[in-house]
Amino acid sequence: MAANSTISEEDLVCPQCSEIYCFPVLLKCGHNICRVCLHKFWEWKGCRECPVCGSVSVPGRPPINLALKIAADEYQVQRTSRTQDVCLVHNEKLKIFCKNDEEPICVVCQISKQHKVHECCPVEEAATQKRTEISTMLESLQKKLRILKNTRDQWEETKSYIQTQAHQTEASIKEEFLRFHQFLQKEENNRLKVLRQEEETKVQVMCKKLEDIEDQIETLASTISDIEASTATNDLTFLQDYKETKKRFKSNIRQPECIRDILINSAKHLGLLRFGIWKKMAGIVTYVPITLDPNTAQSNLRFSQELTCVQYSNKQPLPDNPERCTSRVCVLGATGFTSGKHTWTVEVGQGKDWYIGVARESIKRKSTIFLNPTEGFWVIGLCNGESFWAQTSPRTKLVMKQKPERITVELDYDKGKVVFINSADLTIIHAFKDRFTERIFPYFSPGLYEYGKISSPLTICPLTIRVDVE
Repeated sequence: MAANSTISEEDLVCPQCSEIYCFPVLLKCGHNICRVCLHKFWEWKGCRECPVCGSVSVPGRPPINLALKIAADEYQVQRTSRTQDVCLVHNEKLKIFCKNDEEPICVVCQISKQHKVHECCPVEEAATQKRTEISTMLESLQKKLRILKNTRDQWEETKSYIQTQAHQTEASIKEEFLRFHQFLQKEENNRLKVLRQEEETKVQVMCKKLEDIEDQIETLASTISDIEASTATNDLTFLQDYKETKKRFKSNIRQPECIRDILINSAKHLGLLRFGIWKKMAGIVTYVPITLDPNTAQSNLRFSQELTCVQYSNKQPLPDNPERCTSRVCVLGATGFTSGKHTWTVEVGQGKDWYIGVARESIKRKSTIFLNPTEGFWVIGLCNGESFWAQTSPRTKLVMKQKPERITVELDYDKGKVVFINSADLTIIHAFKDRFTERIFPYFSPGLYEYGKISSPLTICPLTIRVDVE
């Protein structure tokens, strides 16, 4: 294309929208069209033809006419610079700012009917004031931008943690199934071993029986052959040997015995096979009435593989998800309750500081709160390894004859009761009476044990598993 000086305004007008070109593209026929205009025309027309001459365009994306785009952009800049400081109506300098319409005007506009009653001020004064306003608004946007970026970073961490968590969970699942596979493989091998032993014993018995009967068959066949040979001789010889031949009929050939219980005892091996294995599996599995939810745990807590034991440990890089408790070293149960009676027993061990009980779902998890029913907690605990307290408001000191190692928590949601019982002698340690209006979760807070280095775990005790037949 020729130099910009030879380009007139008519050369810069799109034939489709009659405006200055915006990203002009060059068609094969030689016509230039705004890219947006061309796409809209093609969508409306249903085919790829030139809006000017109707020539069908080749497949693919038409190239941008870079020289024409540069010329159009320069023309727009020049036109803007010519008109931006002059009133388009009165052709006067824009020296006044109308506060009502929030736009620059000229002195003629100020005394006109449109702006006569409006509040105005010099452009310089208005620019200073408006820059301050924009700066304040910009700070708000920048704050939102920082929040969005921080949220993005947190979500990136959460995404990575989800992948790590999934990998760890997958490994745990595979490990558990490996244990079951090993148990089943061992059980299969043991049962096959018993079957092979029975097979070997009974085959040996049958081999001995077969040897005996083969000897009898051979002896009897030889006797029959000799007798048949004797009867085939002449009369005198036959009669001379008669006595001996007759004696041979008196051989000790007994009737074959009836062998009982010699077949494989399939009923013993196959009868109730699945039930027997299932019943035996009860010895390698445990059941607890509740499990812990690591997604609610403070970052210093670690758990057993089956999420039944929690203890204080080194801090872990965990996402600060909404469910996580960060204000206290605690964790909630995985299952919440909205009705019924629920019981679980906690082994508190030798910990010097711990709290157990229940908490409502809406507790404040990110800010410091008091452990009392007003804040949504119904718990008891041990402080400094010496004194037991019920976290009432104010808290109540509990007097006990001996330090309990296992405490049973009984929740009766419908009656609003939480009872703590010493599992050793079944004495009631403390009972809360309240009214529950939302989901209630088990609450656990293991404390430090020895100078903040060793933690005594809180463990949910398993229940006894029985396999009964009715």
